[in-house]
Amino acid sequence: MQQKVEAALKLIRPVLEKDGGNIELVECAPDGVVRVRLQGHCKGCPHSQATLKSIVEKTIVKLAPGVRKVEAVD
Repeated sequence: MQQKVEAALKLIRPVLEKDGGNIELVECAPDGVVRVRLQGHCKGCPHSQATLKSIVEKTIVKLAPGVRKVEAVD
């Protein structure tokens, strides 16, 4: 699962980098929860939760079967 999540993040990264942000994989938990750390301008951005759900989570869930949700951690 981790390889598929990393592949999804490679697709997402250019979108975040365009606005000065980035994303790091922290954990792929056995229960299907993926934890990521938002970096750069994405960290603390008022729109980060919307980005997390509408772009990051949707892409990862689609490309990595078994993932059921994505959470941001500090």
